[in-house]
Amino acid sequence: MPKTPLRAAAAIGGTADDIETAFYEALQRGDIDALMACWADEDEVFCVHPGGPRLVGTTAIRAAFEQMFGNGAIHATPARVRKIESLASAVHNVLERIEVLTAEGPKHAFVLATNVYHKTVEGWRLVAHHASPGSAREPSESNDPPQTLH
Repeated sequence: MPKTPLRAAAAIGGTADDIETAFYEALQRGDIDALMACWADEDEVFCVHPGGPRLVGTTAIRAAFEQMFGNGAIHATPARVRKIESLASAVHNVLERIEVLTAEGPKHAFVLATNVYHKTVEGWRLVAHHASPGSAREPSESNDPPQTLH
């Protein structure tokens, strides 16, 4: 079996960045096996798609992505990555630029997503993916402090 980018990265230790790259490449190819190889093999991994429920466990996550891939690959490209990293965990907040087909042809939508990675015995793996509802306009970069706390 040829090594995928994920397997090659994991074999040499890799980084959370390597797993994130493999995750988005798998989305763009509609490759469920490569996508699921990015996830940790833990019962409590979770995923929230825009406007969807919390999916807990790899079985539920796989089923949701398989259903999504039934409509074709997901052309999502991460940008504006913000990272918080430690020795055994990493949190990446990304702006996903997603190509969607509309009656007027292909357009772009924008989703803010947070990806959480843990360093496991298999190497870095995704343990959480949480995406906001999309918007047709790219959000502005804001460094202003929030006016209210929630």
